[in-house]
Formats: sequence, structure tokens, C-alpha cells
Amino acid sequence: MLKEKIKSLAKAYKEEVIATRRHLHKNPELSYQEFKTAAFVKERLENLGITHIEQKATTGWLALIEGKNPGKKVIALRADMDALPIIEANDVPYKSQNPGVMHACGHDAHTASLLGAAKILNELKDHFEGTIKLIFQPGEEVAPGGASFMIKDGVLENPRPQGIIGQHVMPFIPVGKVGFRQGLYMASADELYITVKGKGGHAAMPESLIDPVLIASHMIVALQQVVSRAASPKIPSVLSFGRVEALGATNVIPNEVKIQGTFRTLNEDWRAKAHQKMLQIAHGIVEGMGGELDFEIRKGYPFLQNDPEMTARATEAAKAYLGEENVLDLDIWMAAEDFAYYSQVIDGCFYRLGTRNEAKGIISGVHTPTFDIDEDALEIGAGLMAWLAVSELEKA
Repeated sequence: MLKEKIKSLAKAYKEEVIATRRHLHKNPELSYQEFKTAAFVKERLENLGITHIEQKATTGWLALIEGKNPGKKVIALRADMDALPIIEANDVPYKSQNPGVMHACGHDAHTASLLGAAKILNELKDHFEGTIKLIFQPGEEVAPGGASFMIKDGVLENPRPQGIIGQHVMPFIPVGKVGFRQGLYMASADELYITVKGKGGHAAMPESLIDPVLIASHMIVALQQVVSRAASPKIPSVLSFGRVEALGATNVIPNEVKIQGTFRTLNEDWRAKAHQKMLQIAHGIVEGMGGELDFEIRKGYPFLQNDPEMTARATEAAKAYLGEENVLDLDIWMAAEDFAYYSQVIDGCFYRLGTRNEAKGIISGVHTPTFDIDEDALEIGAGLMAWLAVSELEKA
């Protein structure tokens, strides 16, 4: 009966959730600058009659929906609110009105879905036991991640949840379907900032120079040994360099080369060893060829692990809600998400909401100027979060 009530309310509130998403999409704000977004979220929560609302980490919110016997069990639901520094290329009525800023990762859909779930759950709070904690979080897109600040500010305390559920849009899954994975799911993410210094000059006089371009080239190739030879084949690892800047010319060798990259893996012990291995190899190559090296490793999000038992329960609940054919098994994904911080502290379940619709031309990936979602997904986005929360509350 409760499942059918949630489905009915999700359908009834679909257009409201879509309107919320479109408002957020038109008014995106960058990480840790979500002031108007935060004010909008608080107003919506207050309009629902939710009285327990606390500010966390400057632009974050914590709200409580208490059912019968509120101390029996606590489950948290999380949404992120920040946008990306991308110029939107979509020609839609809800196109970003903030030049150079775009909700290109679906955080507008996450926030709208959680507000929709909050409305459903608040209306049905006499039909379930326990407490549901709503977490609206800033700064997911920028290290060290807003989740880390929310946790430091006590978002997982007073009361402490027994588990947390997060949802993220997935443009590679068709609308109407969702995906789950038990255990290891997403990678840690570290940013690498490297400067190789040499002695520049005229390219026709290499004997008088210390060529940082040549040195950097050897170093980049050698560093791939960290993954191909130093890492266990049983531990997924990725080392990629996406920016190499050598501001010379056809006949000019520059004084330095700047390089940026990322290292990702799914094991914290290996992660620490890999950092030391990268430094060892890089210093050996660069200094051995006569250059100097600055190598900064900015440690980012940890790996994300879904609690197997909680995720198994959520998967079965999703099948009951959507039908078994609409619930997919996900593979490991080497992208990163700061929801991982929560999953390092309490049991977590982070799943994917399908938003792809090829017939409508909605096929672009996240973090692209043409990213969009099939808004039919928002009925599932709100309803399924509500259903997963109450289903988990029912488990001892």
C-alpha cells in the first residue's frame, strides 16, 4: 500500500519536480557559491512545513522528517547542488541564465528529486517509523568536496544515520531504468600538478640547453609503469595526463614544461604507495637528465564503496518499485564522486538514474555543453528515493 501511495504522489508531483529542476537549471551556481540555490531549497523545505532545518558548511542544509517512533532508525538521503563552469549550448526554455555556468552534471535533477521525495515523505510520515535525514550538499565538483565539509560540520550526527542513499543521473542508461552495484563502485581521484624545469634557448643549439620538453616526454612515458608494472592487476588504476604546456616555438626550447594529470584507483593502501612511486620515478628521470622537478599531488576524493547488504536490499526494493527488467547491474566506473566520503563513515548506497532518450536526442554525456536529461526520469527520481528510504527504515 505504501509503495502505491508513493507512486501515486510521485506521478501527481511530477510537473512540480520538473518545474523545480528547470528553475535550478536556469539559475546555476558554482561550487561553494550556491547562495541563491541554498535559499531556494530552504524556502521549499519550509513551505512543506518541515521545521527541523539546519545550515551546514555555509551553503548546505540538513532537514529531518520524523515518522512514528522517530528514534527507531535513521536513514539519510543526499543531493548535491553545485554547477560547472561550462557555457551551455542547449537551446531550451530553461537554458542557463548565468553565463559560463551550467548544470552539466545533473545536480539540478538531484536537488529537484530530493525536494520531491521530501514532499512525498513528509505527506506520508504517519505511515512509516523512523527518521529520514535530508542532506543538500554544496561543492561536489571541486576538491576536497563539499561532503567532507558537511561531515566535519556534523551532518552525520545527532541523530546518526544507519545508512545513506545517494542518486546520480546517468546519460548512458535509458530513461525508466536505474542501476546498482554492490561493493567497490567508483575510484578515488587525485590531481597531479608537475613542472619540469630545464634551460631553454635556441633549438638549433641543443648542446647548450637542458631540454625540459624531452625530459618531460621521458617522464610521462616512464610514469605509466606505475599502472602497468607496479600496480596489482587485481586493483583497477588509471594514470592520465590531460594537459602538457611547453610554451616554446619551432625554434625555441622553453625553460619549463607544465603538466597536469589525474591518478585514480580503488584501494587506499595502493593509492598511498602509488603516490610515492610516482614521485620516485619522476625525480629519478628528471634529475638524472639534468632538470629540476616540482611535483604536487593534491589528494582528492576517496574510493566509493557501496555497502553490499544495504545495496542488495535497495536493489530488491527498486525491482519491486520499477520491475526487475528496469533495474540494471552496474560495472566499476573510474570516475569519482564525493559521496564516497559518506560511504567511508556509514553504510552507503549510491545508484544511477537513467536519463537517456535517443528518440528525443538526449544522448550527451555529463560535463558537456549539450548535456540534458529526459525529465520523465524525475518522477522516478523523486518516487524511488522516497521508496528506498522507507523500505530501508523497515529493515531491522
